[in-house]
Amino acid sequence: MGHDHGHAAGRAADRSKLRWALLVTVTVLVVEVVGAVVTGSLALLADAGHMATDAGAVVLALGASYVAGLGGGRRSTFGLHRAEVLAAVANAVVLLGVCAFIAWSGLSRLGDAPDVDALPMLGFALVGLVANGVSLTILQRSDTGSINLRGAAAEVFGDLVGSFLAVAAALVILATGWQEADPVASLLIAALILPRAVLLLRDAGAVLLEIAPKGLDLDAVEHHVRHVPGVVDVHDLHAWTITSGLPSLSAHVTVTDEALAERGVGPILDELCRCVGDHFAVRHATFQLEPASHRAHEDLGEVH
Repeated sequence: MGHDHGHAAGRAADRSKLRWALLVTVTVLVVEVVGAVVTGSLALLADAGHMATDAGAVVLALGASYVAGLGGGRRSTFGLHRAEVLAAVANAVVLLGVCAFIAWSGLSRLGDAPDVDALPMLGFALVGLVANGVSLTILQRSDTGSINLRGAAAEVFGDLVGSFLAVAAALVILATGWQEADPVASLLIAALILPRAVLLLRDAGAVLLEIAPKGLDLDAVEHHVRHVPGVVDVHDLHAWTITSGLPSLSAHVTVTDEALAERGVGPILDELCRCVGDHFAVRHATFQLEPASHRAHEDLGEVH
């Protein structure tokens, strides 16, 4: 229960950070739209479009965080924690779409770049750079490791990079008059955002496919469990992630009849839970104890 309360408190803190990030994102969005209209800059327009999708993504992340905190019904036995993961998938897909749009627009302008008013472009881009830096700092001050928050942070990082490149493009145009610096900056924005979108989609997919948590060595888990006094076998071992920060594990553990008679089921279960909790930080573990004398009668079904 303590772990659940701690996770809920961490999620509430994450929501506060997301609300601040949303305020900053909307503010920068308005500034960059005005800047794109005034200066004719594709880099500012691309970053403004990215900011618009980010604002929607942060709203989505906030909504998912609230939903994840709701209690599940009779059929939602793990609650609604996976709503955060689904929001992360949506964020990644949006990022990929934005990358494609920016790349297409930048390539179409490379051969015939229109004139850009670089001085006001520089001012608007600097405002975005500072604001996005503040927003990213807020989102990164979290101890929950939430994939939902990571998705929002990845998008804000993309905004920060976009603002930096817009500043660089404006400086190049001011110094040299090379107008192609603007579409080149937009292409670099797309190139730098793309890997983060792919990584976010990969991590969210690993959770949805119930792949064992990264860094959890199942061979090491089995080794430790086998060395609990009285344990003679471990099988049907599964590990997955409910949502970020909530790794889970289940296993069938065969115990000698003598150990069960001498110590009882409760103490053995306590030792097994302490084993995976202390060594592997897995607090949500389920063990099915089986007497060694019952091994011949167990039907494990198909191998999974």
